[in-house]
Amino acid sequence: MSGVRKALFFTTLGICAAIVMAVLTSSRLVRLDWQVMLFRPYKQWPELHAFLDYFVVLGQRGPTAVLVAAWLGWRSWRQRTLRPLLALGTSLLMLNVIVGAAKLGMGREGPHYANRIGANEMFLTGDIFPSGHTANAVVTWGILAYLATTPRARRRLSVVAAVFALGVGATTVYIGTHWVSDVLLGWACGLLILLALPWFEPLIARVEAYLLRHWYRLRESSAPGFVRPRLPGVGAGPIGRGGAAGVRPPAPSPEPVLSSRSADRPGRAGDPRTHHPSHAGRHAARSERSPVTPSGSRRPPGERTVSRTAPLGPRK
Repeated sequence: MSGVRKALFFTTLGICAAIVMAVLTSSRLVRLDWQVMLFRPYKQWPELHAFLDYFVVLGQRGPTAVLVAAWLGWRSWRQRTLRPLLALGTSLLMLNVIVGAAKLGMGREGPHYANRIGANEMFLTGDIFPSGHTANAVVTWGILAYLATTPRARRRLSVVAAVFALGVGATTVYIGTHWVSDVLLGWACGLLILLALPWFEPLIARVEAYLLRHWYRLRESSAPGFVRPRLPGVGAGPIGRGGAAGVRPPAPSPEPVLSSRSADRPGRAGDPRTHHPSHAGRHAARSERSPVTPSGSRRPPGERTVSRTAPLGPRK
């Protein structure tokens, strides 16, 4: 969690609190809600209604979760890792808990069920604050940008996620199912979940390792010849590099490598006759050895060997 991400997280959290307080105090934001509702956008541009009825489905949890899960499932299979699917599941779980608790706790009525003009319609029997369509669009499409593997793909998917999230939120206001403040809080809640997701990465890694460990145990029990593959997508988990958690397979002991020169010439490393007892004491002094070159000896066959330690007599 970088410092910039932490700053964005707490800033977004403050925006969420400010929107809730603005609605609770019936401020100008509530007046804006009523002005847009009484304007009735769905009656102003009726030709857009048919298209937007289908477009708003991109914010429904069921269809979007199936589409995104299918894509991330394919990525998980290709990369041999469960992280994309687990990240999606974690984000949707947080979405249901946070947004669902806020909806039920504040009980705001929607525009079509409003009781009194100018009222904030809070703590009644509704469940539309914040907008679930909007928050779901931010999280479901934003998770694709979050899991992108290259900066270029992340930028492109961020643009796609922003278009879908902004479009779905504006569409719910157009068709009259949400107030403007509902959509604003939905955008903020969805962004808050995406910003908080890195804090859950260690938990995702542990769950991934646990699931893979038990999966491979099941495979080994059903197929005795099954060999656990090495999965580069898993980090420091029980099924990461080297099998068990924190344990790497022992490195193979290096075998002695004999060069062709040492293998052909006795008395060198690698020759079994070097240290044999029968060869003890047979080594000639260095001064008495005939230097050998690839072309043969440099001395004539009958040349006398003179010790280098012998005293030199006077020259005649």
